[in-house]
Amino acid sequence: MLASLDKLVSAEHVDDVWKYHVDSMAGFGFDRLIYGYTRFRTTQRPIGDWQDSVVLSNHSQAYLDEFLGNNMVYSAPMTKWAAENVGVRSWRFMFDDPGSLSDEERRVLEFNRSMGVTAGYTIAFPDSLARAKGAIALTAKPGLSQDDVDAIWDEHGRELVVLNNVAHLKLINLPHPSKRSLLTKRQREALEWVADGKTTADIALILEVAPATVEKHLRLARDALDVDTTAQAILKATFLNQIFVSKL
Repeated sequence: MLASLDKLVSAEHVDDVWKYHVDSMAGFGFDRLIYGYTRFRTTQRPIGDWQDSVVLSNHSQAYLDEFLGNNMVYSAPMTKWAAENVGVRSWRFMFDDPGSLSDEERRVLEFNRSMGVTAGYTIAFPDSLARAKGAIALTAKPGLSQDDVDAIWDEHGRELVVLNNVAHLKLINLPHPSKRSLLTKRQREALEWVADGKTTADIALILEVAPATVEKHLRLARDALDVDTTAQAILKATFLNQIFVSKL
């Protein structure tokens, strides 16, 4: 485990962290992972909008197109559990008591079965921020039953929790791209100057443009980030590492 932890801690890029973690989990029998982290959850959407989240997975593109592209993620039983809890949960409850699931949840369950996602565990990570939530779903290799996976967890559960928590902490502290449109250089500059307390008139002088042009850059930045106010744009752009960076 120490070798895996050393690789995670030493990694400088999200892609490296993810590669190390995928390889590590495969050694325990979990060959497909999907990790998500958001800082933008709301009462209406407990896991936020996945387009504003860090989402990493080595599932097939066909699986992700349906699960994420068609928003099945919001109806998945384990997603709902992770949104409201912290800790570890076996997927056994979904298969042992399908009658407790809603029609939408059963639809997700059937889709997962059709894609070979039939056994695994979910870890919901703790977070000190009220609007933040992170979780990872560990899917077992084909041929492993939930009994097999539970036995793996009985033997290696503590190690698995530590490795996943370290990977999560590393991932949320590294720059990551957004699935939203990237801000242009001028949009970033305008937001950065507003964050520094400058008025529209001040920014116009600094950038040597008309005040109306500054307002245009700010409006387009709000549109790109899908927010209503410039304050929200600054907050989201900061979380997404799109402003106050040397380059994108």
